[in-house]
Amino acid sequence: MLTVSCCAVALVVAAMAALNTALPDLARDTGATQSQLTWIVDGYTLSLACLLLPAGALGDRYGRRELLMVGLLVFAIGSGLPAILDSPTWIIVGRTIAGVGAAFVMPATLSLLTAGFPPERRSRAVGIWAGVAGSGGIAGLLVSGALLEVWSWHSILIALAAVATLILIASLTITSSRDNNTAPLDLPGAALITVSIGLFVLGVIEAPLRGWLDPMVLLLVVGGLAAAAVFAVVELRTEYPLLDVRLFRNRAFGSGSLSLTLQFLATLGLFFIAVQYMQLVLGYTPLQSALALTPIAIPVVLMSVIVPLLIPRFGLRFLNAAGMAILGAGILAMVTLDAHSSYLAVALTFLVAAFGLGLCTAPATTAIVQNTPVEKQGVASAVNDAARELGSAIGIAVAGSILAAGYSHHVQPAVNALPPAAQEPVSGSLAAALEVAKIAGPRGPELAEFAKAAFLDGMNQACIALACILFVSAAVLAVWAPGRKGSTIES
Repeated sequence: MLTVSCCAVALVVAAMAALNTALPDLARDTGATQSQLTWIVDGYTLSLACLLLPAGALGDRYGRRELLMVGLLVFAIGSGLPAILDSPTWIIVGRTIAGVGAAFVMPATLSLLTAGFPPERRSRAVGIWAGVAGSGGIAGLLVSGALLEVWSWHSILIALAAVATLILIASLTITSSRDNNTAPLDLPGAALITVSIGLFVLGVIEAPLRGWLDPMVLLLVVGGLAAAAVFAVVELRTEYPLLDVRLFRNRAFGSGSLSLTLQFLATLGLFFIAVQYMQLVLGYTPLQSALALTPIAIPVVLMSVIVPLLIPRFGLRFLNAAGMAILGAGILAMVTLDAHSSYLAVALTFLVAAFGLGLCTAPATTAIVQNTPVEKQGVASAVNDAARELGSAIGIAVAGSILAAGYSHHVQPAVNALPPAAQEPVSGSLAAALEVAKIAGPRGPELAEFAKAAFLDGMNQACIALACILFVSAAVLAVWAPGRKGSTIES
């Protein structure tokens, strides 16, 4: 059960990152526009985030293993579809279908463990799951980078479909669990939370492209928050709520949810920045940049196995606050890097951040799942996954917006000296600026160095912002999260 659950969650998380390395090849082969490339990535994330809570409730009601199997089947179909119909539109459709399947898989993987393992072994199982979930994105980058060295981008989608099929077969060997209570499904709650998360995530996705003050972005974000408020009111008045929002009054549950959201906000923001830095500034290939990120997985997995044993001794407050602060310190250390930094210097910053992430990921997940009744573990797992997805979407949007604004501002003196035809691409991104530099003649090397310096300025601003968010969060968790006595979590 542990093996199947960990393999399944690793697959779902890896699929989020896998196609990022293939976007240049995909654009060249299919003629996809920048907007279509964005939706090839975000269609998966959006459908996954929207359906997590309803999917978790369905697993509790109809069987968690059964929902896992249905999700793996849908995921395999969605992943395999673009390998046959490879126009940009069909790739977006396939990725969206795969995201629907992933929404059924993710909560089932964790709820199977929390409902199936005895209490004395549950924390270790959850810790291992959290470590795998936290490092799955790196696996996606690594495998996709290796595949692109030999085959086309189609091989990534075929591999995702094949692995999903293998896990589906393996899931036949494990037992299922469900909530024996025959309470009716909360359809109004399911609809409201789907609309709420969908609008909010869509607004966050569009923000870096349109600007945070764009009317459409504001309408989407405010609409999502308004739907969430209505959802909370409806759930308080419903006899059988999809999610009992009173759970957030529990300090362990509430602080664990906040901690997970901010952990993944920072981590995905860091990945977004680091991959571009390594490929565009240091000149790494996609495979080299994936390999460079691999050391992050080691401390995350090791710490997630060890840390559950430390919860009774140190409590959720210390582990969460310390982990967030160390993660912030690792991200802040990125400001010491430049265009000539060695890999050792880069790896040290990653390892510090990974140590902090490993210290707080398992306690936050444990706080959520062990403060929810066993019969509602599908919903608890969905809250855990939704916190990760919301944090990831916000982190990429925030880091991307700050990075883009900082780069555009600092590169402007060079842009003003360029011919009009070259100004827009150079001010738009470092990747475009480097392409212009290749054909700029004798001034090309100077333009490339100036653009890289502007990128580093934007990167530093983004890293400082992410680190400040984490330091403030560590202070909040140091007050809000329960201490050692409050961490004797009830199941």
